Amino acid sequence: MLAKKEPLVFATYLVVVLLTSVLNGCAAVANFIGHEYPRSQADKLGVPRSWMRPLGALLAAGALGLPAGLVVPALGALAAAGLVLYFLGALWAHLRVHDYQLGPWSLFFCLPVAALALNLAQPW
Repeated sequence: MLAKKEPLVFATYLVVVLLTSVLNGCAAVANFIGHEYPRSQADKLGVPRSWMRPLGALLAAGALGLPAGLVVPALGALAAAGLVLYFLGALWAHLRVHDYQLGPWSLFFCLPVAALALNLAQPW
């Protein structure tokens, strides 16, 4: 569904959606296959390793829902909002154990925030 009134906003939205989707899709795969990075993060944050697959499923749902939002805008908004909530939970987990190395978290958080804002700015 191409927006006719604001092509620059739509192009920006498309880039943000694709980047966010790929990034979260890769994170979901890393959780599913048991890659060392998510496992070490879970251990550092006190998250049970048994949660890695369900958390990966949430990431995958967001990664698939964002591009689906190009066809069904409400789905994209819900996927972006879900990822925002997911990463707010991740922030809480980091702060709970006094881990203030939030560089990767900020990238993962800001992209779905931007996707949500741009989705809501579209003249659907």
